[in-house]
Amino acid sequence: MPIVVQIVGSILILIAFALAQFGILDVKSRRYLVLNVVGSAALAVDAAFGRQWGFLLLEGVWAIVSTAGLIAVLRRRPALLRRGDASEGPSTEEP
Repeated sequence: MPIVVQIVGSILILIAFALAQFGILDVKSRRYLVLNVVGSAALAVDAAFGRQWGFLLLEGVWAIVSTAGLIAVLRRRPALLRRGDASEGPSTEEP
């Protein structure tokens, strides 16, 4: 089972990275950050159980930074919508 966790966690992070490199996802988008949080957290937990301290440090910090970024994006979005900022998300106005 640990190998499945490693593969799935790695694939999630790599998908996010590849989609960002091809301009499909923005690095501050919720989807990008969720992929990173879930993937790195899974790898961090697996590293902790395996007592792989260097890998735990890498993935643990990755998960913490991604989580902080996701929280910032989630907090900012409602404020932007309240202000009527059309730069976030699709417009609800008709042309």
